[in-house]
Amino acid sequence: MNGETEGRDEKAGRVQKHSKNGSEKPGWANGLRQLYDTVVNEPLPDNFKDLLSKLDDQD
Repeated sequence: MNGETEGRDEKAGRVQKHSKNGSEKPGWANGLRQLYDTVVNEPLPDNFKDLLSKLDDQD
């Protein structure tokens, strides 16, 4: 358990998360977090690694 409860936002038709301190997370917050985590965990493209290597060599 993470101390959150769910409630339905009837206007938007989305599930809202309520934390212990009573603050609400918008329905899209979890999707945005998942997208961010996916992008952060993607491997660095080879051409970007090569560019960083070239820039490091210039120092």
